[in-house]
Amino acid sequence: MAQEAAAVNSTADPVCSICIANFNGEAVIGPCLQSVLNQDFDQPLEIIVHDDASTDDSVGIIRTQFPEVTLIANDENAGYCVSNNRMVARARGRYILLLNNDAVLHRDAVGTLFRHAEEQPGPAILGLPQYDIETGALIDRGSLLDPFMNPVPNLDPGRTDVGMVMGSCLWIPKALWDDLGGFPEWFGSLAEDMYLCCLARLRGVPVTVLPESGYDHWVGRSFKGGKVVGNALQTSYRRRALSERNKSFTMLICYPPPASLFFIPVHLLVLAAEGLVLSILKRNTRVFSDIYWFAFENVWRERGRLVALRRSTQSSRRIPCRRFFAVHTSMPHKLAMLQRYGMPGIE
Repeated sequence: MAQEAAAVNSTADPVCSICIANFNGEAVIGPCLQSVLNQDFDQPLEIIVHDDASTDDSVGIIRTQFPEVTLIANDENAGYCVSNNRMVARARGRYILLLNNDAVLHRDAVGTLFRHAEEQPGPAILGLPQYDIETGALIDRGSLLDPFMNPVPNLDPGRTDVGMVMGSCLWIPKALWDDLGGFPEWFGSLAEDMYLCCLARLRGVPVTVLPESGYDHWVGRSFKGGKVVGNALQTSYRRRALSERNKSFTMLICYPPPASLFFIPVHLLVLAAEGLVLSILKRNTRVFSDIYWFAFENVWRERGRLVALRRSTQSSRRIPCRRFFAVHTSMPHKLAMLQRYGMPGIE
């Protein structure tokens, strides 16, 4: 059961609730929360942190150094999706800003997001440029998607319509979150932001990255792997397994017909071939069993839920197929990464 600490935001009517999921983040949660408190923003805010049974001193740091934070301290690890759903259910703001515990907002971030949200003709999901906290290099301005739902970093400052913005800094009206149903808790973690953005786009809701402001991010800190180290791509078995599974879930639910009739079977065949080739080249059967077979097994296990969700999702779709794919690239992103960095290292 979740136990709430006594620290409560004093604001009666916040315009935005900033929701931060935390697990063993004692090294990063302080700078993250301080960046929120340092915002150049004169509207009332609410800060909620869900601690997911951390074994370090995260809870102690939050309680002693940040008493204005509403803390939900969970005694059992529930996962990223559950953590965010709980915080948003508790949130009182008109807008929600999901923020990773290893992200640091630029001082004008909340004000920039709020101003653009108020200028929108309707609900929208908004994001900011993401920078590497160690080097200051631009990581992305949101992401496009390749044919197989792999995120492709958008680096074009002139492009604001994207396939997804990262859940590490994602702004959404609370009413839209409730309408979309939040994160699917059975995803656990990874690609839940992709799912939410794809679902919104299918309903005609824009997913937009703003050209100004931004946030700094410890890439790969909150979930090991998924970054370039020494000019080589490094990942982990767990991260890769959840990523391949949840991207497949998203594709099976959200890809509109008639494109789905071609791309979904091709995706599954390519995924199987990729797993076999990597297992052979690395001489390690664990690559196939722990990553790719895991994905296939879970797709089969969840087939009933996936079919039901696909029916309801596609029945409420409001945009044509070509518009959905306007934020997709034709080049498979994994091939581009393979050409640039070679085979990924897996820990």
